[in-house]
Amino acid sequence: METIYCQGCGAEIQTSEPDAPGYTPTSSLAKEDILCQRCFRLKHYNEIQDVSITDDDFLKMVSTIRSKKGLVVLVIDIFDVNGSFIKSLPRIIGDNPIILVGNKVDLLPKSTNKNKLSQWLRTTAKEAGVKVKDVFLISAARGHGMEELTEQIEILRDNQDVYITGTTNVGKSTFINRLIKQTNGIGDVITTSYFPGTTLGFIEIPIDDHTFIIDTPGIVNKQQMAHYLSEKDLKVITPNKEVKARTYQLNHGQTLFFGGLARLDFIKGDRQSFVCYFANELPIHRTKLENADALYENHLGELLAPPTEKTLETLPALTEGAYRITGEKTDIVFPGLGWVSLSGEDVTVVAHSPKGVATSVRKSLL
Repeated sequence: METIYCQGCGAEIQTSEPDAPGYTPTSSLAKEDILCQRCFRLKHYNEIQDVSITDDDFLKMVSTIRSKKGLVVLVIDIFDVNGSFIKSLPRIIGDNPIILVGNKVDLLPKSTNKNKLSQWLRTTAKEAGVKVKDVFLISAARGHGMEELTEQIEILRDNQDVYITGTTNVGKSTFINRLIKQTNGIGDVITTSYFPGTTLGFIEIPIDDHTFIIDTPGIVNKQQMAHYLSEKDLKVITPNKEVKARTYQLNHGQTLFFGGLARLDFIKGDRQSFVCYFANELPIHRTKLENADALYENHLGELLAPPTEKTLETLPALTEGAYRITGEKTDIVFPGLGWVSLSGEDVTVVAHSPKGVATSVRKSLL
C-alpha cells in the first residue's frame, strides 16, 4: 500500500494502532482527503484527543522547538508528579521559557496547602534541572486557576507561539480545549479555525494571525502506573472527585494493600496513624505482615483488585524499597496511585510497587 499522510498534521496514516499518531479506521481510506482520527475529531467535533508517542520519537519530533522562539507549557498530573514530569525537557526545548502546570488540583483534599505545593513543585523542577518561569495549580476539567494562567501565558509568550507538552494521562487535551476557550472566548474556535499542523504530529491552533497554540503528542513514560493498566482498572485508580483521607492505626508487623497494585509494610516503630490518599474507589486491605505474601499469592485479582485479569497480562512483578523516617512528617509516594502520610519518629517501612514504577518519599504536602 502506498504511504499516505494525514492532511491535517502530516502523520503517516496507519490503521492498526488506535493510540499512535496517524491512526484512522480502514473505512476512511476511501475518502479523498484523509485525516487521522485525531485531526478528524478536531475538525468536526471540536475535540483534541491525546495520542501516545515514545520518548525517543518525541525527542526527534520536538527537537525543532530548540531552533524556534516560543513559550513551553509543561502539564503534569498532581497525583503522578514523578511519572508525568519530563526531565529531558531542557535539552528538547533549548532556552525557551517554561511554565509548569500542575493539573487536577481539584482532586486534592481541601486541607492541601496550595502555596506549599507550588513551592514543592518549584523545588522538584529545580532538582531535575528544569528552570521554570512560573508554577500554576489548575483544574482543566473544572476551569479552576485557568484565568490567571491564561493571563500569564499571554505575558510570557511575548507574541510568540505556545507549545503544550506532557505525558499521556495528565489531562493535556482537556487543558488545551479549556485554554483555547479561555484565550478566544468561544467554544468552537478549533472547528471554525481548523489549521493543519506543519510538523509531523503537531496540531496548530491559531491565537491570532501570526502565532499558534501548538499541541504536541503525549509521551508514553514507562514509569507511569497507567502504562500497565487496562482501561477498566485505570478508571478505578484515577480520582474523579476530591480524595478523602483514609486513616489506619497500625502496629508494626502489619501491612496495607492498595488493591493488588502496591503494598506498604510497617516493619518497625510505635503504633501510629497511616493516612492514605488514594482514589476513593481503590480498595485498601489491612493484614498481618506474616500473612501478606500468602494473601497476595492466593488472592491477587480477586480480594486484592485491581489488577483484573487483563492488567495481570502486562503488570510487572512488585519490587520493594525500604525507608526509615526520623521525625519529619513524610509522604510515601506510589506514583500514579497516591501516597501515605506518616508522622512517627524512627519508623521503618517497606514499600512495594510494580518494577519500573519506583516509590519515593517527600516532606508531607499536608
